Amino acid sequence: MDPVTLTTDRLLLRTVGPQDTDAVYDACQDPDIQRWTTIPSPYLRENAEAFTEQLVPDGWADGSMYTFGVFLHSGELAGMVGITMRALGVGEIGFWAAKQHRSNGYITEAALTACRWAFVHAAIDRVEWRAEVGNRASRAVAERAGFTIEGTLRAATNNKGVRRDTWIGSLLPSDLSLPSTAPYLPARA
Repeated sequence: MDPVTLTTDRLLLRTVGPQDTDAVYDACQDPDIQRWTTIPSPYLRENAEAFTEQLVPDGWADGSMYTFGVFLHSGELAGMVGITMRALGVGEIGFWAAKQHRSNGYITEAALTACRWAFVHAAIDRVEWRAEVGNRASRAVAERAGFTIEGTLRAATNNKGVRRDTWIGSLLPSDLSLPSTAPYLPARA
């Protein structure tokens, strides 16, 4: 699939490329991003180059990962949102916010925008959110975006060689009043 650009009143969501390597590298020096995500730590310039020049374009090209840089209309990088395909019709969302742009609602807005796009244009019927137990900022974004928190998975994340318990939640097209590509039959209570 060719990369797409999405806009909101406050944000521009677009693929990142070599022109964004410096901004990605700078943002990923934040200890909180390195702690709570699975990016390499320390995060080297070569990691940013591989991300912007190879990983992101390859993900779009083969339909395995749809990554959006979250930019203010001024052009400043505010964060990153990506949906990685996990199974037929199931994607997993991941995101981070640049330190200076936290607590503005940008990532919640971007996550919702990316999920709406995925439901309508990428034949996704379930977006999962996962975060290491204790990552309250990520959980707050997921909850504000409308994800249903489904529970805790034991030892589900390997973060830098350590198995950690993981919160999991989901967002369905019906949560956003959108149709699914396949029928959904919820279990009886």
